[in-house]
Amino acid sequence: MDVTPLRRSRDFRVLFLAGTVFYFGAMVSYVAIPYQIYTLTGSNFAVGAVGLVELVPLVVFGLYGGALADHVDRRRLLIWTGIAQAVFTAALAVNAFRDDPSVWVIFVVSALLASSSSMQRPSREALMPRTVTHDQIAAANALTSLGMQIGVLVGPALGGLLVAYVGIGWCFLVDIGGLAVATLLFVAMRPYPHRAETTPPSLAGIGEGLRYALSRRDLLGTYLVDIAAMLLALPVVLFPALVEEVFRRPELLGLLYSAETVGALLATALSGWTSRVHHHGRAIVVAAAAYGACVGVAGLMPSIWLVAGFLMLSGAADMISGVFRGTVWNQTIPEGMRGRRAGSEMLSYSLGPRGGQVRAGVTADLWTVRGAVSSGGFACIAGVGLTALALRDFWTYDARTDEYAVAERAARAAAGER
Repeated sequence: MDVTPLRRSRDFRVLFLAGTVFYFGAMVSYVAIPYQIYTLTGSNFAVGAVGLVELVPLVVFGLYGGALADHVDRRRLLIWTGIAQAVFTAALAVNAFRDDPSVWVIFVVSALLASSSSMQRPSREALMPRTVTHDQIAAANALTSLGMQIGVLVGPALGGLLVAYVGIGWCFLVDIGGLAVATLLFVAMRPYPHRAETTPPSLAGIGEGLRYALSRRDLLGTYLVDIAAMLLALPVVLFPALVEEVFRRPELLGLLYSAETVGALLATALSGWTSRVHHHGRAIVVAAAAYGACVGVAGLMPSIWLVAGFLMLSGAADMISGVFRGTVWNQTIPEGMRGRRAGSEMLSYSLGPRGGQVRAGVTADLWTVRGAVSSGGFACIAGVGLTALALRDFWTYDARTDEYAVAERAARAAAGER
């Protein structure tokens, strides 16, 4: 793995550590919230309804946070949104330690947490390219993904242990500690003022960001490929049915949940080669199609261990696709548009996975669980292929000659950044 950004950039090290700690704490709470709702209500619908409550805040405040990130001091926005998340998580902790916790408090605070976290994310993503040189962005994306995957893998494991042995409230205390550490790390960063004059956030500014994303066919390709993969092939919602109905091995549910994360970690650890690839559009298409193929084959496997193996491969392919998508974004999008780009990205992050859960569940009910998994994976291949055919600028993208990548390199050089 290429660790040059960690060796050469102090502020990238700070962002890397802050992001890793942030995801670790968030994933501890990710286990606690649905478990607490289920124990209080006994309703699977109530557990799923949390996602619906969070959807609108994710989209609205993601878009607004992107516009805000292109106007205000991004480092200061990271600090204040981190403090807000710590306060909201403290409310969850107080509620959890009560003798009779309130369900409505969990739903309200979950919506507030979704609002503050989605407002923070565009600033965090927009700052990362400023902390490294232009040619190190691919390696920096891979390292950022590694930190996230470490948190995603370790956080739920600790959350499960805390829930089982000391109680749900302690999960939220751990999350508060992680948020406090991450916020202090943001304080330690140097300021990164905007390169040019900015405009206050507004609906017009948000619309400008969306129009910019849609006007560039190379960017549009990255969004459509991600949506196709999540909408058509995401299998996570079917894992309980696979272990209960198909293989009758409920004790191995955790194996399926962790398989994709393990694959993503392995792919990230071996990602040094990604810096030598220049045709990023083709790499995204191939990796996303491989993700769909692995999911499709996983649905056909006769053994749960083989299912887990192909899910691990799918996680590796999805991570490689994500590294190259992030590289296209960060190497070509102008500094003044980068926050709004990250806000627009929240649409695919929010709508794709949630739509994929609905698609998978309905297909499984109307057909079979295996059929829902396999058909989604193979449909993903078709969707990715059609995107590549329709958007030739995306397929032929070359970071060495692309006009937007060349312009961004020139802008960084003019600003004294490499």
